[in-house]
Amino acid sequence: MLIPTLKEAPKDAVLPSHIFLVRGGFIYQVASGVYDFLPLGKRVLDKVRAIVKEELDRAGCQEVQLGFVTPAQLWRKSGRYEKYGAELLRFKDRKENEFVLGPTHEEMMVELAKQFVNSYKQLPLNLYQINLKFRDEARPRFGLMRGREFLMKDGYSFHADEEDMVREFNHMETTYRRIFERMGLDFRVVEADSGAIGGEGSKEFMVLADSGEDTIVVCEGCDYAANIEAAKRAEPTPPEEAPEADPNRFHTPGISAIEDLATFFFVDPWFLVKTVAKRALYDEGKSEIVLFFLRGSDTLQEVKAANAVGANELVDVSEEELVAAGLVPGFMGPVELVRNVNAPEGAPVYKEEAAVHGVTMVLDEGLRGAQKMICGANEKDYHYVGVNLAVLNDARFADLAQVQEGDACPRCGAKLRYTKGIEVGHIFQLGTRYSEPLEATFLDQNGKARPFVMGTYGIGVSRLLAAVVEQNHDEKGAIWPASVAPFEAVVVVGNVKDEAQREAGEKIYEALRQKGVDVLLDDRPERFGFKMKDFELIGFPYAVVVGKKLSEGKVELVCRKSLAREDLSLEEAVAKVAESVR
Repeated sequence: MLIPTLKEAPKDAVLPSHIFLVRGGFIYQVASGVYDFLPLGKRVLDKVRAIVKEELDRAGCQEVQLGFVTPAQLWRKSGRYEKYGAELLRFKDRKENEFVLGPTHEEMMVELAKQFVNSYKQLPLNLYQINLKFRDEARPRFGLMRGREFLMKDGYSFHADEEDMVREFNHMETTYRRIFERMGLDFRVVEADSGAIGGEGSKEFMVLADSGEDTIVVCEGCDYAANIEAAKRAEPTPPEEAPEADPNRFHTPGISAIEDLATFFFVDPWFLVKTVAKRALYDEGKSEIVLFFLRGSDTLQEVKAANAVGANELVDVSEEELVAAGLVPGFMGPVELVRNVNAPEGAPVYKEEAAVHGVTMVLDEGLRGAQKMICGANEKDYHYVGVNLAVLNDARFADLAQVQEGDACPRCGAKLRYTKGIEVGHIFQLGTRYSEPLEATFLDQNGKARPFVMGTYGIGVSRLLAAVVEQNHDEKGAIWPASVAPFEAVVVVGNVKDEAQREAGEKIYEALRQKGVDVLLDDRPERFGFKMKDFELIGFPYAVVVGKKLSEGKVELVCRKSLAREDLSLEEAVAKVAESVR
């Protein structure tokens, strides 16, 4: 069998999964973010795929296989051709027809349903595929964790109404839980941002691991969990009494940082208004400057902020750009000073239009109704004190603040904390996000054409190999759960030149096969120590070692997880392995 184990890790490998999958002879890198699966890797991939397929088929889903290459026209109709960004690999064929390599297949599956489903009598319908995907990652890294080409399960459900779509969404959550439980994974289901897929509600399935790229907010008192990009909190309580001050303009020479202002005014940052300026990028090259306002004690969550204005991306704005727009860097605020005969001299006048200096304004929900605040006066070296933001209740508000550790849970009030996770699954309530622009309709009970109500459901099949190893390894190598291990056990013949050992090894191997154990026979003419190091590196759940104790009628059973060793008779070893892996 082709198992090219290595002593050294690749130079760019930092995560255990990347190191052990390459060193253990599971995968081989052929280009940046593109990997070949060698025999061991393909066996694990097939076992993961089989679990996914078994549970989906049991749940009533139907497997199809769509083209890897997708006509660009479908992506233009859905509005994602420009929105998806540089990760979408676009190309033309010899006849100048435009195509993309599918990073996801909403458009293709909607087109399929559009062709063959035309009546409510054919609904609901859940179609899925387990197929290659390609995303042109700017920085492919961490092996299978963030590659450019990968194997993914993507499923799409079609419904006559919202209620039935939510039913299927919940059904898929239950199905996904079974899939990851069968793989022996410790995971959390978290509320998530829908990102470029779109839709209203979504949940991610996160495998807990210190090496995870995603930050998850979890509650210490209940099962609430959310991606940092979608996490919410209970309304915070003020840390102290609000500062008393009449509404007025205050000289703050050269003081613009939140920490410096808090010291200058002897107040908690809670009572300061922080202004974060960003340039929002939209389709077709359009952009605008947006001012986001939140409490000085909070941090802007950029995904929430981008969603608040419907932007594809937010980028930093230079001070020169702000000045050119008529803004005053360091002293910007949601109110501006104008001469008004009905207002006290120097008092702020509030403008509710989204047109402070011609830029868009968005306020965090935490500022709704806020009083006795301090904010920039839109004039160099000046701030307003005693600001009442309650008069801005008709302004544009959104949840902009990032949840911090120690904040209160929105469900039970207990403390929230951060942990790390690896996203292995994501389910979305799409609604008519794709069916409407792609004109995919069915006839309802009254004979009226209506767009499909949809859900979509993804699993990173090849990424799961990395996730399993991240959660199951030690300093020696991988420790595969039996359900997805390349082999459930290996029979190691200590000295293949010893005929008795070789015959005993083959006898145990055949006996295990007869009991349905997925077993490998290691009868290589290599040193015993070399073969045991390979066992530890590759991570088979069990090894039956045939060595010198055979003369006493004993073999050694080694459990990879604990490395515990036990001397047993041949028959006892076979029975124990068979029982353990089942």
